[in-house]
Amino acid sequence: MLLFTGACGYIGSSTARLFLEQTDYKIWIVDNLSTGFEIHAKTLKHLYPDRVFFDLLDLSDMDKLESLLKTKQAQGHSVQGVLHFAAKLLVEESTRMPLDYYANNTLNTLQLARLCVKHQIKHFVFSSTAAVYGQTKTLIDENTPLNPINPYGASKMMSERILLDTAKVAPFACALLRYFNVAGATHFNDYNSPFALGHRAKNATHLIKVACECATHKRPSMAIFGNDYSTPDGTCVRDYIHIDDLALAHLEAFKTLQAENVSQIYNVGYGRGYSVAEVVAKVKEISGVDFKVQMQGRRPGDPASLIANNTKILSHTAFKPQYASLETIIKSAYVWEQYLAVQPC
Repeated sequence: MLLFTGACGYIGSSTARLFLEQTDYKIWIVDNLSTGFEIHAKTLKHLYPDRVFFDLLDLSDMDKLESLLKTKQAQGHSVQGVLHFAAKLLVEESTRMPLDYYANNTLNTLQLARLCVKHQIKHFVFSSTAAVYGQTKTLIDENTPLNPINPYGASKMMSERILLDTAKVAPFACALLRYFNVAGATHFNDYNSPFALGHRAKNATHLIKVACECATHKRPSMAIFGNDYSTPDGTCVRDYIHIDDLALAHLEAFKTLQAENVSQIYNVGYGRGYSVAEVVAKVKEISGVDFKVQMQGRRPGDPASLIANNTKILSHTAFKPQYASLETIIKSAYVWEQYLAVQPC
């Protein structure tokens, strides 16, 4: 059995689906539903009724989690690894609520690592972020110095350090996946069924999702935050990765972790950046909808450019991206928003 924290969210649920499809593991989902959706757990349970378990729980209640873990063990379900997705993840919000981010992201990761060591759970995959790097003007590899410019990135950086330091002194190894910008909807959806997985969000902030919500008339307009960055068109540049490729990266990183039992850090992106203005223009082109876009000032904590050097994950694991195209990402995201228009959250 594998413990998935936060797997009622966008990334966790998609990764859990791939693990269920391509491995024999049972999946135990723990989520407080603060930003996740119970429908994701129900969807996975519908697809794999004998292999999915769900508990509504906040990770700050580590005593309750340990009690549930002991119950699972008594029932013959040995937890062999953790995939930790549960976190607060909004950059701008983190600048206003830093203590919440350090408590929810860093402290909970520390307590979860302690639980793993106590119960001899040896493998841990951590959902990290390119925000640990901060401002940079070059392709980012895993040896780029860490210099987060917002509490969200700092909370993840400290969580990474906790896990890596734990691995030095305990029978414990971790894979740290530093995501760049994740978008799109899984290609495995059946849109004739209410059981579909994709990017549901309460008050979404992700650029591609927001733009697709505008294209499906769920929003009257959207904003571009800043056009005076040192980038080709003045808007922020990001490396976008399709959700199915990110899920596959988790699977292959976990397989490598099990085989080698050595901690590793991986950038997960495509190594190609697109500006905010380019993405908005592509959404308009694909949808055929010329929605309103307003220019506003910069948001606190936003770096100008984040582009991955993904050489390590491509060479050190069996990960091979399948959907490395901005058009593919946006088309899948747009179809998902059309689905939600008739099958709401």
